[in-house]
Amino acid sequence: MGSAQKAEDHQRSCIASLPRFTIGRDHHGWWVVHDRQDRVGGLFRTREAALHFAAGECEHPITEICVAETGRVIELGAFTADALPPAALARQQPRHAMRARA
Repeated sequence: MGSAQKAEDHQRSCIASLPRFTIGRDHHGWWVVHDRQDRVGGLFRTREAALHFAAGECEHPITEICVAETGRVIELGAFTADALPPAALARQQPRHAMRARA
């Protein structure tokens, strides 16, 4: 196996070990659940509701959920980023747009 293949395999392994869900607040103050797999996500009134949703989606393994540090803004794509200037969006928005679940 070549070094490029080993590096690619290592990167896949690292990505696979990351938590699937990140929970944090958007710039409006709502709690956001961001799914690394871009399958589900949502806006919630309370941290507990966001945690409950994420736990249900990943069938409760706590290792699949990460709570963002205080002060870090987590946006849910265009759903929450409406009032931010473009420069702020480039820094804070996940790389892929989220699909919100009703």
